[in-house]
Formats: sequence, C-alpha cells, structure tokens
Amino acid sequence: MTIRSWYLVHKWTSLICTAFLLMLCITGLPLIFHEEIEHLTGVVEAPPMPEGTPNASLDAVAEAAKRQRPQDVIRFMFWEQDEHPDVTLVSMAKTVDAPPDDSNIVLIDTRTAKVLDAPPPDRGFMYVMLKLHVDMFAGLPGMLFLGLMGLLFTVAIISGIVLYHPFMRRLDFGAIRREKQARLKWLDIHNLLGVATLVWALVVGITGTINTLSQIVIMVWQSDQMAEMIAPYKGLPPPAKLGSLQASIEAAKKAVPDMHVSFVAFPGSMFSSPHHYTVFMKGNTPVTSRLLRPALVDAQTAQLTDTREMPWYVKTLLLSQPLHFGDYGGLPLKVLWTLLDLVTIVVLGSGLYLWIKRRQHTEQRIAELEQKHAQAAAG
Repeated sequence: MTIRSWYLVHKWTSLICTAFLLMLCITGLPLIFHEEIEHLTGVVEAPPMPEGTPNASLDAVAEAAKRQRPQDVIRFMFWEQDEHPDVTLVSMAKTVDAPPDDSNIVLIDTRTAKVLDAPPPDRGFMYVMLKLHVDMFAGLPGMLFLGLMGLLFTVAIISGIVLYHPFMRRLDFGAIRREKQARLKWLDIHNLLGVATLVWALVVGITGTINTLSQIVIMVWQSDQMAEMIAPYKGLPPPAKLGSLQASIEAAKKAVPDMHVSFVAFPGSMFSSPHHYTVFMKGNTPVTSRLLRPALVDAQTAQLTDTREMPWYVKTLLLSQPLHFGDYGGLPLKVLWTLLDLVTIVVLGSGLYLWIKRRQHTEQRIAELEQKHAQAAAG
C-alpha cells in the first residue's frame, strides 16, 4: 500500500470510530474506580467479628434470601472476599431465566446468615455508565457494534504507526513546532501522544473488542463443553426438589482442592443445567484468580458430575476483562489507566480537530481558486 492509501485508511477508520471511542473513554473513567465508588456510596458491609468466626451453612443463607424475597427464585450466589469480606451476594429474579437486568440483590452475612441489605435495583450513575460502555442500552447488537468500533480503532492505530515513520524522518522525535500555525502544533501533539500511548491503546482496544463477544463466547461454551458435561442428563425431567447447597459446594471443593469458590449458578440458570449446581472455582494467584473452573454437582444427590478446565476461548475472555479495566494491579495501576485514558481522549479530540481544520483549509483554498477563476474570466 502507498502512503496515501494508509493515510485514507487512518483518516476514515479514525473518523468513523472517534465519537464512540470518546464515549467509551469517558464512561470508562468511573468504571476503573467502581470498587472505590461503591465503598464511598455506602454499600453495606458485614460487621466486625472475632477472627476465625465460622461461616453459616449456605443452605441457611439461601433460606434467608428466600424469606427476604419470597416471590423470587435464586439464580446465583457470589463471593467477593477482597472487596466485600464475609458478604454473600444473592442474585434473585422472578424466574430463573429472566433477563440479567431484571435481577435483585440480597446481601447476607456469610457467618450469621442474617440479611444485611436488600437494595432496590441500581439505576443510578454507575449503572448508566456501565450500560453505555458495554452495549449503549442496545443489548447484543450494541455490544457487537462497539466491538466493530474497537476493530476500527485498532486499524486506525496500526495505520497511524505506518504514517508516523515517514513523517518523523523530517523532525526530531517528540518535536512540537510551536512557532508554526496552530494546526501543525496540534498535529505534532496528536502524533506524540498517539505514539506514547500506542501499546496501551492497542491492549485496551483489542481486549475491549474481545469483551464485546462475551455473550457469543458463553453461548459457544454452553453448546460445546457444557453440553458434553451434562449429556448423561439429557431428556431427564428436572428435579422436583433440590438437595443441599452446602453439600454440593463441599463436593466441588473436594474435587478441586487447590481453588476456592467464586460463585454458584443455581439449576436452570444461564451457567448451569436444570439438574446441577454449577460451582465456579478460581485460583489464588493474580492470573489464576481471573480464570474459572466449573464443577457440576448433581442438585439432588450432591455428587460431582464433572469438572474441567475452561476452553481457550473462555480463558481469553476471562483474562481480557481485568486487563481492559486495569483492575488486577491495585490502585497504582488504576491511576495509570486513568492517566492513559485521559491522554487518549486528547488524542481522539485532537484528531477530530485536525480533520475539521483540514476541511476548512481545503474549502478556503477552493474558494480562493474559484474567486481567481471568476476574476480571470471577468478580466
């Protein structure tokens, strides 16, 4: 490809995705600090108790949630020991197959099985930021559209790299021509900041695109590995009564002793079958804590049915999610992600400014040429 071809690729891919990338950068800023914002907004936490206080039976926790919301069914139980120690988050809905946004959360003290809070569904600032960032309130079509914008952003970055090399042969690296007109100064700033954030922008763009495929990845996993694991139960009627949740989790822990429980999907929910509790286990290192291993336990007998490592495509998705938001390295990494996000906003804004100024310059040149032509014709 010629330099002009690369210029056209960079120009149009950038123009098409710029508005949406600006929206993603702005909405992504509060999401980087979602944990800190949750604590500041007064999320209920478990009261202090002596160290080593034993946990209550999870069957008692489930019963407490049902008493709190008797009209709902339990779909998931989550534990976030680092963010919310000794709290069990119980996700409930009218039906087990209700849409994800129709869920209600009950917070229960893991040690006492007492309800801490049953907040109404969050539809505030953070919810709006998350929905805009994930799917623009358009569901799967919105997610796939944002994935396409992420691909265009990646192409714009690569084409920008190609253009930057011949451009910089005429200038020292990082030079900003302050004595020239404003458009050239902003061109130099745009190029310098673009190169400075190159690796980060590629990582965030690619991982963001992968994250938009999450629903498709889940569906592939359900029809692939999950279908193999539950094949012996195909055609059997769902159980009329469920057995012990606590015993089922103990069976999963025994089968995968080097991992601990992340969350449990109840029978009939998105990540399970009508016959199983699916206990998702995670590791103890910064990397393995982001990976999940499903253990399917018969919901009637509490006997392990199967447990396997997730396939490569699910692992790719699971690893891309924390990398996208920079939430695997504590507060210092979040601050770095924020600074790089702000710089990217400047890069996107300056690129849009340069395009507008170039168009104005072109229109001015055309008007001058038309005026000269008219004067020559009149003379």
